[in-house]
Amino acid sequence: MSESDFTPRDSFGSRFGIIAAAAGSAVGLGNIWRFPYVVGENGGGAFLLVYLIFIIAIGLPVMLSEFTIGRKAQRNAIGSFRKLSPGTPWYFVGMMGVAAAFLILSFYSAVAGWTLEYVFKSVTNAFAGTDETGLNLMFGTFIAGTWRPLFWQLIFMVLTAWIVAAGIKKGIEKYTKVLMPVLVLMIIILCIRSVTLPGAGEGLAFLFRPDFSALSADAFLSALGQAFFSLSLGMGTLITYGSYIGKKENLPGTVVQVSAADTIIALMAGIAIFPAVFAFGIDPGEGPGLVFITLPNIFLQMPGGYYFALIFFVLLAIAALTSSISVLEVVVAYFVEELRLTRKMATVFAAVMITVLGVFCTLSFGIMSDVSIFGMDFFNLMEFTASDLLLPLGGFFIVMFVGWYLGSASSRKEISNEGAYKLAYFPIFMFLVRFVAPVAIALVFIYGLGLLRL
Repeated sequence: MSESDFTPRDSFGSRFGIIAAAAGSAVGLGNIWRFPYVVGENGGGAFLLVYLIFIIAIGLPVMLSEFTIGRKAQRNAIGSFRKLSPGTPWYFVGMMGVAAAFLILSFYSAVAGWTLEYVFKSVTNAFAGTDETGLNLMFGTFIAGTWRPLFWQLIFMVLTAWIVAAGIKKGIEKYTKVLMPVLVLMIIILCIRSVTLPGAGEGLAFLFRPDFSALSADAFLSALGQAFFSLSLGMGTLITYGSYIGKKENLPGTVVQVSAADTIIALMAGIAIFPAVFAFGIDPGEGPGLVFITLPNIFLQMPGGYYFALIFFVLLAIAALTSSISVLEVVVAYFVEELRLTRKMATVFAAVMITVLGVFCTLSFGIMSDVSIFGMDFFNLMEFTASDLLLPLGGFFIVMFVGWYLGSASSRKEISNEGAYKLAYFPIFMFLVRFVAPVAIALVFIYGLGLLRL
């Protein structure tokens, strides 16, 4: 397919739009739902310190690699590899990214639908007069249902598709420039309320005071995995978004700002949650139920809890939405550029197929809970295939591609904007993507398969 076969591509219109969209992609349920309980399960501050080291040493180089591939090629995840490495099998890396995005949104939309249900419960004050046992039953009954979880999953996918169908400037950029500031404002409000609770200091100490005796070898690998997955690496999202970034933008600066935004919001989620958890005597290692069971119980005991519950679950839904639009865009961009569909047709086509797959994920908590494939229900099979197989493999081959196939000269030329920026740290970057990141990602991959326990 020749260069002239392509119509002019949409792109981001402002630097703030780039940051908002890319940070929105990175900031999702992983930051606000998963990050706090993973920190809680692994001892707090020491785990946090290890996590931050991995963000800098692994997350930044991998993200810059993805942006470099996307902007250099100006194509979707598969088209980028085809353009930069014609006649080679490297495009399979892009195929893994598109497949991962497809699978991820199928199960992610199920959990995102839960956030909409809990926004509704917050508005109707459904938590009032309920104890922790009742909240546990409420959550279990809801996810085991059929029509209600499917309804909210469908609503969430319609919202996601509506934004993506509008394009980059008029859709993704326009809405993330509004949603991200609202998300930050809401989490600041929650942080202020949480740290002013009696006994909040113990929660802050847990989060920020390192206790290295609480760290296990498995915790190191868990921190590495959280750092990798928190930034939306390996699924083609950042390659796709990178392809919409103008040639004059400072890629390394953008990567640092996006990573900083993602990390700060994850930390703020911890600040919003742990002081409240300790103030009300809750176990910080409560697990995934922390958000949908434990926190509503805390809000019930908190003055003004009705409003803070509403703010929190709206925040959670916005975080889910900003991530889901970036994941859907990976598939849509492929359909538009490789299958030659219009954007609206591609969006509808992708959203319908993903939603059909997502139905099985949602029902795996209810009427399909007894259905087992390779010893897993459908939801966990999709999550395992995407998160434990495709994402680490995609991230591994992305850094290998930049480090060894593109090489120093080509990578430096793209990252420095044809020499406009001096890159004193470039040798460090190349060392990380050639040697450190591949080894680290391989460890995450082996760990995710359960083949490595230290």
